[in-house]
Amino acid sequence: MPIRFLPRPLADSTFLRVYVLLALALLVIGGLALGGFAVIDQVRREHYREELASAPMLVLAHRYAALPAEVRSDWLERRSRELDIRLSVVPVTSPLLNYFDRSRLEEGQTLVESRDGQGWRLWRRLPGGSGLMVAELDSLNEQQLRGLAVELGRWLNEAAPARREARLALLAETALPVSLSATPPEGWAQAPPERLQEAEVTIRLLPQRWAISLYLPLPAEAGGERWLAVGPMEAFEPMPMSLALLLIGVLLLGLAASIYLIVRGLESRMAGLEQAASRIAAGHLDTRVKVESGDFLGRLGMAFNGMAARVQSLLRTQQEMIRAVSHELRTPVARIRFAVQMVEDMTEDGGIRRQLQGIDADIEELDALVDEILTYARLGGDPGQGQVLSRESLDCREMARRVVETLAPLHGDLDLVLVPGPPVETEADPRYLQRALQNLVANACRHATARVEVRLTQEPWALRIDVEDDGPGVPVEAREGIFKPFARLDDSRTRRSGGYGLGLSIVQKVMAWHGGSVAVDDSPHLGGARFSLLLPLERR
Repeated sequence: MPIRFLPRPLADSTFLRVYVLLALALLVIGGLALGGFAVIDQVRREHYREELASAPMLVLAHRYAALPAEVRSDWLERRSRELDIRLSVVPVTSPLLNYFDRSRLEEGQTLVESRDGQGWRLWRRLPGGSGLMVAELDSLNEQQLRGLAVELGRWLNEAAPARREARLALLAETALPVSLSATPPEGWAQAPPERLQEAEVTIRLLPQRWAISLYLPLPAEAGGERWLAVGPMEAFEPMPMSLALLLIGVLLLGLAASIYLIVRGLESRMAGLEQAASRIAAGHLDTRVKVESGDFLGRLGMAFNGMAARVQSLLRTQQEMIRAVSHELRTPVARIRFAVQMVEDMTEDGGIRRQLQGIDADIEELDALVDEILTYARLGGDPGQGQVLSRESLDCREMARRVVETLAPLHGDLDLVLVPGPPVETEADPRYLQRALQNLVANACRHATARVEVRLTQEPWALRIDVEDDGPGVPVEAREGIFKPFARLDDSRTRRSGGYGLGLSIVQKVMAWHGGSVAVDDSPHLGGARFSLLLPLERR
C-alpha cells in the first residue's frame, strides 16, 4: 500500500487555520483584559471611597459611643440635620449584610455601599461591638465637608492632651491625613482676628494636584497647636481609557509575539518532520529526524525514526529474500534447460520435439520473469544505497527512436511511430530511463489494435514522454492499481497478452528514483490509453 503524506499547501493551510484561531483567541483575551481593567478600576474606586469614609465614620462612631444612652437619639437627629446625612444605629446582625461584610466590619473597616446611583450607605462598627453606625447620603457637598471637619475638631479638642495623641494615632491608621499645627494656613495671616473665633472651616483647593485641604481653628492651648489640618484629599483618578488600551495592546503584542515564536518553532520542526517523511516516501529509507528535545515533538521524532528503521529493515529483508530466491531459481532453470537440450538431441520424434520446444519456451519465460524480479528488487531499495543512478546528459528523442526501432520489428502488424519534434535533453540514467520507456511501449504494443505513438514534449519544469495506443484503454477504477507488482487487468493466468505484471511497477520505481512520476489517462489522439512519464528538469 503506498504511503501518503500531507502536501505542503495543505500543511500550510493547517497552520493558517492555527494562526486564525490564535488571532481569535487574542481578541477574546483582549476583551477579557479590558473587562479585567474595568473591574480593577471599580475596585480602586470602592477602595478610594472607603479610605475617605474611614476617618469621619471613626469619629462619629466614637463620639456616639461616648454619649450616655438617653441622649444618643437626640445627638443622631442633630448631627443628621447639621451634616445633611441620615445617621442611624442598627444591630450587628443586620440582614442587609452578608458574611463577608460582617467579617470586614469586625476587623474595624468601613464599608461603602453604592445605592444604584442614588448615593451611598456607609457602615462602621461601634466601639465595643454594641451595634453598627449607618450613614446614608445622596451626594457629597460643602456642608458635609465642613460639618465633618467640625466634628473631627470637637472630638480632638474635648480630649485631654494625652488622649488626644492616642486619638491622632487612631486617625493615623486611616488613609485620611489629619494633623495639628501652630502655623495658620496660607491666606490667614492678614485675616481679621475675629474670624479665628468663628470656628470657620477653610477649604483650600489644590488644582495642580486635584485635591482639597480643610483647616479648622481650635481654641488656643499651652502647646500652641490651634490649627487642625485635614488632607490633602486627592480626587479619584480613574485609569484613562487610552492607558488601558495601551496596556492591553502591549499585553497582546507580547502574547502574540510569544505565541508566534512558539508556533513558528513548532512549524519549523513539523516542516522537518514532513520533509523527512517525504524523503522516505521517495525511497530514501536512511532519512532520520533530528531529535533535539524530549517534548512531544521530540517523542514523535523518536517514534518516527523507529518506524523508519523498522520499515527499512523489513524492506531490506524482503529485497534480500527476493534476490536470494531469484538467484536460487536460476540454477534449477539452467539444469532443466540443459536436460531439455540433451533430450532434444537424443530424439528425432516430431511430437516430442514440439513438446520440448514448448518446455524451452516456458523456461525462457521463467528466465525472463526472474530477470524482471531481480530488476524490481534492485529498484525497490534505497537509491542512496546499493544501486546508484548514473546521471548524464541524455537526448531523450534519440533514446525514444532507439526503443521504437528495437520493438517495431517484433510487432510488424502495428504502426509504431515516434512523433517528430526537436531534440529534448535532460539529466537522467540512460539505462533505466530507456528500460522504463521500453516497458511502456511494449505494454502499449500488447494492447494496441493498429497504432502506437510516442510523443515527447518539453514543458517549463518537466519533460513529458507520452506513449499512446488505440487499444481498449484502462478503466478509471483500475488506473491506480495497475502499477502494483503482479497486477493485471484480468484475473486470468493464461498470459494471453504477455507480461508478468512487473513492467509498470518497474516504470514507477524508475521514475521515483529520478524524482518524477508516471500517470495513465485516455489518449486524446488514438482513443486508447496514454501513459505519461514526467521527468523534472534541472533548474538553471
